[in-house]
Amino acid sequence: MCVRADSGKIRQKRAWIIDSFTIEEEYTGSLPYKIGKVELDRSYLVNYILHGQGVDQDPMNILSIDKSGFVLVHGRLDYETGPKILHSTFEARNESNNELDTKLGLEIKILDINDNAPTFQKSIYEVTVDESHDQGKELLTVLASDQDDSSTDNGTFVFTIKSVTPKTDNVEFYIQQQKESGTIYFKGCLDYEKAQKYTILLEAKDKGEKIQLSSTSTLIINISDNNNNLPEFSGKTGPGKVKERETGVEVLRLQVTDKDVRGSKAWKAKYTIHEDKKKIFKIETDPVTNEGILTVVKQTDYEEQTNHNLSISVQNEIPYFSCKIKNKVPNAMWVLDKIPQSSEISAGNLYNRIPVTIYVEDVNDPPVFIPPVKHVVVMENIDVGTSLTTFTAKDMDGSHVNTFKFVKGEDIDKWITIDAKTGKVSTIKILDRESPFVKNATYTATLYAVDEGVPPLTGTGTLVIHLNDQNDNVPILEKNVVTICIDKEPTLVNITAVDLDFPPYGSPFYYELLGDVKDKWRVEPAHGTTVSLVKEKHVYSGHHLLQIKISDQQGLYSIQNLTVTVCDCSLTPNCHVRMVSHARMGPVAAWMVILAILILTAMCLVSLAVPCKEEKKMIMMDDGLGHLITTNTENPGTDCTVSSSKGIHKTDVNGIKATKNVNSSQKVTKQTVMYKGQQAVSQTPSSLYNEQMFNRSTYRNSTRRSYRKNVQQSSARSSVRSNYSFKINASYLGENLAGLINQKVLALQTRDEEHGIYEPHCYTDEGQPMARDELDAISISEDDFHPDMLKNLDSRFCQLATISRPDLMKR
Repeated sequence: MCVRADSGKIRQKRAWIIDSFTIEEEYTGSLPYKIGKVELDRSYLVNYILHGQGVDQDPMNILSIDKSGFVLVHGRLDYETGPKILHSTFEARNESNNELDTKLGLEIKILDINDNAPTFQKSIYEVTVDESHDQGKELLTVLASDQDDSSTDNGTFVFTIKSVTPKTDNVEFYIQQQKESGTIYFKGCLDYEKAQKYTILLEAKDKGEKIQLSSTSTLIINISDNNNNLPEFSGKTGPGKVKERETGVEVLRLQVTDKDVRGSKAWKAKYTIHEDKKKIFKIETDPVTNEGILTVVKQTDYEEQTNHNLSISVQNEIPYFSCKIKNKVPNAMWVLDKIPQSSEISAGNLYNRIPVTIYVEDVNDPPVFIPPVKHVVVMENIDVGTSLTTFTAKDMDGSHVNTFKFVKGEDIDKWITIDAKTGKVSTIKILDRESPFVKNATYTATLYAVDEGVPPLTGTGTLVIHLNDQNDNVPILEKNVVTICIDKEPTLVNITAVDLDFPPYGSPFYYELLGDVKDKWRVEPAHGTTVSLVKEKHVYSGHHLLQIKISDQQGLYSIQNLTVTVCDCSLTPNCHVRMVSHARMGPVAAWMVILAILILTAMCLVSLAVPCKEEKKMIMMDDGLGHLITTNTENPGTDCTVSSSKGIHKTDVNGIKATKNVNSSQKVTKQTVMYKGQQAVSQTPSSLYNEQMFNRSTYRNSTRRSYRKNVQQSSARSSVRSNYSFKINASYLGENLAGLINQKVLALQTRDEEHGIYEPHCYTDEGQPMARDELDAISISEDDFHPDMLKNLDSRFCQLATISRPDLMKR
């Protein structure tokens, strides 16, 4: 009952009931068609209006209502794609005034029909299964669906296996359904040899009342081969024999057959050798032919064993399995006789095995040293020819007995020799434990025993010589140049000695300073490997050469020279390094050397351009005693001719002979002055001067320079060419001249022997750090000056030091 106000009047409306309507989907009749009528009990005329789904809402223009209240359908509806119920609003209005009389809801249900067949998720299913797959184990699950109403028979369906191709007696497939899914299983044994693939046609069919709809899908099951066939031996080829000591040779090939797929793991053979305790043989599988290749890997010995009896088994790379049907039980799993792959113990008894015999052929055997290695202990420095040991060898060949001889093999330092018949080993050299070829006091040599077989064979023996040490090396300084700083207090530096001998012939050592070292230098302690050299405070800067006597524990000693550089480290740190760097040539000096070389080259070129003349003008000289012409005895003569005085005068003073040719009519065509040892020889084409013997010192060049200097101070200086010529005056040569020369030479010798001549030598290579310090003694750096040096000098040196080094004198 509805109550509504209208024009100030209250009017009660009567209640009415409208049934709901139904529409069948996919109507096939004529349109529009009536599905029902809305009736109102009114005394006046009303207009009917319809709103909502199917009218002015989706799906639009499907429904309408006429003046009589009939509900009309103008189009077809689909249950699967559209709404299942249409909700609309019905209005009734007074025709006279269009006033709303009634407004009620109208419900129209869409009825489903069986217009959709069930469909599989895939049209083709494919799966690969190993032939060892167990029965009753899931193969594959399929899915299907139906768009019809699942609450009716139109939307429910069942799975069925329609066909299986090919049909074999060893397997039966079935499907189990769970609502919209179905799982495929089988009974029996899969066998790759019977079927490599099964094609199964599946059907899904609904339960529609008027009509049943269905669809199909194809299931492809691929069977993969497994090892359900054992390999079987079919033959063998090869020599079946091997020569003794021969390795790496093929002696036999074994053939097998297998019904499994060629090239698969179920087909590939794997061989095993039995009764080969010494592991002499190995067997491998040929990847192409599947044959077993038997090879010798260790040497055989005919004298020890003439043949080898083996057995060889074969299996596949994957384990063997077996499945056989015993009974087909209806509606249940079949009864099977099966060997699973996991059961290796039961399958192992099924593997095939074949016996094999390999024969050993006898060949010539090499001699064998007994023992192969000998150790000998001897003292180093033993006499040459000392017998060390005697080697013994034996020919182990029973059927090829041969004689053999001993030959020396590797002997790096050539210490030994061996007697070819007896095998006696003797020394041919002094054995030195400190040799670079001795390792850990042992020396190793190799010896051979060579038989006379065909071909000749060789046995090898080894001699190990252990050397005991002797005290045959003296200790020496590890470093003979050190630097020490000057100080008011004594300073020190470490020195170390080394000895190649082992204890008790080596360290610790005894150190002793030689010479005048009291209150200057000392060693603390005097015994040890590394000791300290102590400089007393009275030793000043400069280079000092010390002699140290170093003795080992047995009293064997050496006297070593030690160069010590003393410098003032407080003024200039690393002063020794700085002094060495000062001694290097600067850029200005280098340019000066280059310029001097260029000038000298130019002078040589000019001298070559001057021609030699046959006649030379005589250079007059004073007749006074003690005057000589300046000459250069170090340069060779020339081919120029010079005049000479008449007559020959010979003298012999104090064992020094002089011979002069004074014949003015003769010309000297060649004058050669040669110094070799203590001889001077002058030759002419007409006569030969008597030899002039001079007792010269080993410092020949310095003596010549000193001699020329003294002669030049008392002679008349003359300019001559580089190949000096001179004329000898007959009245001048005599006893006085010979005596004067002899006195001068002896005086120079005496002075040289007292003071010594500094012989030039190489200090270091250009651009390299200097390891020797003697060059620094030429000039002492100003930083090495110490005021205490002036105590023993004249007062004039103190005044000079005050002027030149006021900074140091203030201290």
